[in-house]
Amino acid sequence: MGRVRNKAVKKSARVIIERFYPRLTNDFQVNKRIVEQVAILSSKRLRNKIAGFLTHLMVRIEKGPVHGISLKIQEEERERRDNYCPEISEVKEDHIEVDKTTMEMLRAIGMAKIPGVNYQPPEGERRQRSGNKKRPTRGRK
Repeated sequence: MGRVRNKAVKKSARVIIERFYPRLTNDFQVNKRIVEQVAILSSKRLRNKIAGFLTHLMVRIEKGPVHGISLKIQEEERERRDNYCPEISEVKEDHIEVDKTTMEMLRAIGMAKIPGVNYQPPEGERRQRSGNKKRPTRGRK
């Protein structure tokens, strides 16, 4: 199990990430020097704790958005994903074949006559309609 970090360490690390994100890396030693430059700290131990949590958060940020940290980069990435529009629409179809249940639902809401939507019975239904009657055999018994 990991160690518990206090509120001051977590809050300080989040503020440093928001302000100095471009300078930070996944390397503890580099982050330790940056924390030393940008923050006024009372001890090495506190500096190291903040740098360690900073490094941990940087690794998590690479994998995806992290709760509690507002970064322009994270927000831009989220907007880009939300506003994604494909070149060719997956929904646009000239001819759509639907089953019996779907066709009944379309009729119920008054949309049965949408252009391009056709009822396509399953294979089993088509065979039954084409004739399931027993035909008399010629000469064989």
